[in-house]
Amino acid sequence: MKNTRDNGLSDRRKATADAKKILLDNYRAAKEAAAPHIEAKQAERLAVATAREERRAERERAKAEERDRQLAAAKAEAEAADAATRAEAEARLEAETSRISRVIEDEAARKAKRDQRYANRKARQG
Repeated sequence: MKNTRDNGLSDRRKATADAKKILLDNYRAAKEAAAPHIEAKQAERLAVATAREERRAERERAKAEERDRQLAAAKAEAEAADAATRAEAEARLEAETSRISRVIEDEAARKAKRDQRYANRKARQG
């Protein structure tokens, strides 16, 4: 049996328009039905993004604290090394001063002994 219906241009255009209208209505209905799910997913994505941003900020803060702690430790170490160097220089200067004063005292004692010997010799002679 042949298709008894005569599909003219206007019938085909009407069928196409009806099909498009049905598809558009189905799309709108599906979109309205999915609206709560979409809002929930958007809220979930926003919560995940917020949590991710908070974790990133926490990591940045921890890195900054670690960097500050390391800088403080390096500064304290440098100050300690500087103080040790200063103390060593002062000790060296003190040792040098002590050695010089001992040499001067020894020289003075030697001269005093020599002068005493000279005075004793003069006393014996005269």
